[in-house]
Amino acid sequence: MESSDVSAAVMEPSSEGLTEQNQGYDFKLLKDKEIPQEFIWPSGDLVKGVEGEDLNAPIIDLKAIKNDDAAMASAAELVRKACMKHGLFEVTNHGVDPTLIDAAHKEFDSIFNLSMTKKLSAGTNNNVWGYSCAHAERFSSSLPWKETFSFPYYHLHQNQSQVVHFFQSTLGEEFHHTGVVYQKYCDAMKEMTVDVLELLAVSLGADRSYFQNFFEDAETIMRCNSYPPCKDVGLTFGIGPHCDPVSITILHQDQIGGLEVCVDGKWLAVLPRPHTFMINIGDTFTALSNGLYKSCLHRVWCNQEVVRRSLSFFLCPKGDRAVKPPENLLGNEEERNFPDFTWLDLYEFTQKHYRVDGATLQGFVSWLRASKP
Repeated sequence: MESSDVSAAVMEPSSEGLTEQNQGYDFKLLKDKEIPQEFIWPSGDLVKGVEGEDLNAPIIDLKAIKNDDAAMASAAELVRKACMKHGLFEVTNHGVDPTLIDAAHKEFDSIFNLSMTKKLSAGTNNNVWGYSCAHAERFSSSLPWKETFSFPYYHLHQNQSQVVHFFQSTLGEEFHHTGVVYQKYCDAMKEMTVDVLELLAVSLGADRSYFQNFFEDAETIMRCNSYPPCKDVGLTFGIGPHCDPVSITILHQDQIGGLEVCVDGKWLAVLPRPHTFMINIGDTFTALSNGLYKSCLHRVWCNQEVVRRSLSFFLCPKGDRAVKPPENLLGNEEERNFPDFTWLDLYEFTQKHYRVDGATLQGFVSWLRASKP
């Protein structure tokens, strides 16, 4: 979701490229200028990936494993190995209409081409919802070179137009169509999670419906990510090295490239594939697997020429649900690697106490034990 070391920094940006409101950066003004200091990352983070070596993640045909126990078992074994090693696999034949995916990407322009004044009016300080420019309302250094627009999606919401209403109330009635597109997209993602969660359950040896039931009343974060062109791509990141604190991320990236995953200490590129989704294991699912599955450590580079776009569906449990592994994952003498916690506990930690990175879960456990013994 975001990245770096410790949060709660007060924004102290330079004046170049800032809007009059002093709340965000206008990347159109910064395109051909020197990068402001607050966007420059430590050299230790900026190590380049392995040239010519790409991530070899399994690609699972979700249609092929339905009602076929042998195909499911084979796919589950591939997923198990990938999740134990680096925490990412891909899915195809997922049932999501390609025209809907394309429409969701096209709607980016209706949001991010707005004036800065309009965009900033659609965001709230220290809140995950609405517009954010480089997360500058929260952090003052190592800023990501990106804009985001985030909104909630409740899986048991009685209002079937919840996303439409969010866009209209946040950006205006003229964004009804944009809301309709993202409502349909989120509904499609919700349907996909049914198959993905069954696959993950089988891969862990749990009851097939265990995670489907666990996430029945999920409270998801949907995010549109826009990475503008950058003059000095070797000095900054679209997103720095981090693991998502959520359960799983269903990610669709455009064909620009720039995503990398860390495997055995090496950064490997994840090549874009049209209409294929990536499934990233997050910190919460790592805890649900008692540490067996790795939270995917990843980052995104910018490019000099074009805007990169991606769609992130961050699956989160209901806020007050206890996060703990299924009983059958634990042997008679196997110890719990993480204490029980709720998603609200972890979310509070990442919003108020810690800026997410590759060690968020470990930091959270220490904080939890100290603050809630």
